[in-house]
Amino acid sequence: MKTSELSVTRVGNSRGVRLPAEVLRRYRVGDTLIMEQRPDEIVLRPKRSRSQKLTWAETYQQMAQADEDWSDWESLPEGLADLAGATGK
Repeated sequence: MKTSELSVTRVGNSRGVRLPAEVLRRYRVGDTLIMEQRPDEIVLRPKRSRSQKLTWAETYQQMAQADEDWSDWESLPEGLADLAGATGK
């Protein structure tokens, strides 16, 4: 996890921080952020519409990062090989 120190600046009667362009691009931040206040931290995340879906590349990347065991899928379930042989295939 990368940590950055951001300066708090005055914005009218409020205070604000500037987020680096690289961070905005990486997390696809549009015009709105969601702020969640927790006991020991503040969490910012992009507001996502329900219709937003992952691209095929993003889906592949997430699947590749997951440590899943697919070895059970490499062989036919018990009895299915006999059934396939009985049908002449």
